[in-house]
Amino acid sequence: MVYMPITDDDRRKMLKITGIRDIERLLSGIPEDLRLDRELDIEALSEMELLREIDSLAAKNTSELVCFAGGGVYDHFIPAAVGTIISRPEFLTAYTPYQPEVAQGTLQVIYEFQTHICRLTGMDVANASMYDGASAAAEAAVLACRVTRRNRVVVSEAISPLYREVIKTYLSGLDVKLVSVPATDGLSDPDRIARSVDDTAACVILGQPNFFGLLEELEPVAELIHKVSGKMIVAIDPIAQAILKTPAELGADIVVGEGQSLGIPMAFGGPLLGFFAARKELVRSMPGRIVARTTDNDGRTGFVLTLQTREQHIRREKATSNICTNHALCATAAAVYMTLMGKTGLRRAALLSAERARQTARQVFELDGFEPYFPGEYVREFAVRTPLPAEEIVLSMVERGVLPGIDAGRWYDGMDDCLIMAATEKRTAEDVARLVDGLKELSQNHALP
Repeated sequence: MVYMPITDDDRRKMLKITGIRDIERLLSGIPEDLRLDRELDIEALSEMELLREIDSLAAKNTSELVCFAGGGVYDHFIPAAVGTIISRPEFLTAYTPYQPEVAQGTLQVIYEFQTHICRLTGMDVANASMYDGASAAAEAAVLACRVTRRNRVVVSEAISPLYREVIKTYLSGLDVKLVSVPATDGLSDPDRIARSVDDTAACVILGQPNFFGLLEELEPVAELIHKVSGKMIVAIDPIAQAILKTPAELGADIVVGEGQSLGIPMAFGGPLLGFFAARKELVRSMPGRIVARTTDNDGRTGFVLTLQTREQHIRREKATSNICTNHALCATAAAVYMTLMGKTGLRRAALLSAERARQTARQVFELDGFEPYFPGEYVREFAVRTPLPAEEIVLSMVERGVLPGIDAGRWYDGMDDCLIMAATEKRTAEDVARLVDGLKELSQNHALP
């Protein structure tokens, strides 16, 4: 395979065929400041040379780190059977199952995924997956605005800042005001939320646990928004959810989240899996597609696409989303993982993660200068006040082969000394000791008081 640059003769032929005078006409829709004002400096390489170049770049990555970072992507154990099953060609290459008579396997897997998500969240119905947790949260906000016919979305600053960025992007093209409510001691403040909720509020969005790993009091907020006939949206951690009350029990109308923990490798941050579940009365407004079980004329069980409320299937102005093609390979992995783990296995993974988090926190907080950033209950993620800038700690610890957490200062002003750590069932006593020894050495090298 050889890269062949376009020639002047190629350009002339293209312009003749398209009936355009010059290349600039094709670029008229691109702002001037985004255009490259010089020729591309690209060297033609053979396939062998190109692969060598790619390998040399890949070798610069540090892929084997002991991971104590979370924030939505977690280092959980994945049974080998997950990769084996989803590698089968009928799953790996499956396209959107438009024709049920030839796509029963794909449809059944999607149906099983939806069923698992409903059981996990306590909701009545779930769709056939979204691109990631952030886009699922944004779609939930849009749905709430649509069904309530309101134009204000209230979101706690204690949910993932990445979620908030995507929600802001989605709502920027609509006549919707996004109201961010500051957190108090790492938790969503019901009093502050109450001052932001009125009869123009379409919804309130909270995390459970939130971005700092703390458990929120959902019921008071759900009661607030329901009093003005708005919707309660909760973004959850599916593993932690295995040992918590379901969002449905706490008043949620829509539940979204990131499903990477459910059998999908971290893989440098993607691909990811968003899940979306809601109460039955919202089913016809949900984005994406929904698979259902039915019977044929002979009474045999079958699976069909029941709802497909996207722009390729109905009038564009009536579509509820633009989620396209089949994004169900990650959903298939999650369905296989949840089936293999079962209720007991998921609960065990959550309990072990919580146990490892407490072991880690206890030893970290024994170090001079390291202390809890916030009070409050957590599951497997917690915030640490650090004696050095968190960014500096992360960079230094990575050189020691440990990813110690997330620098909260990337998103929150005045929190440069906040390191958010997470633990999973994979973290061993040796891993924790390696983390603690590294932090201790780092603090001593900087002559901390």
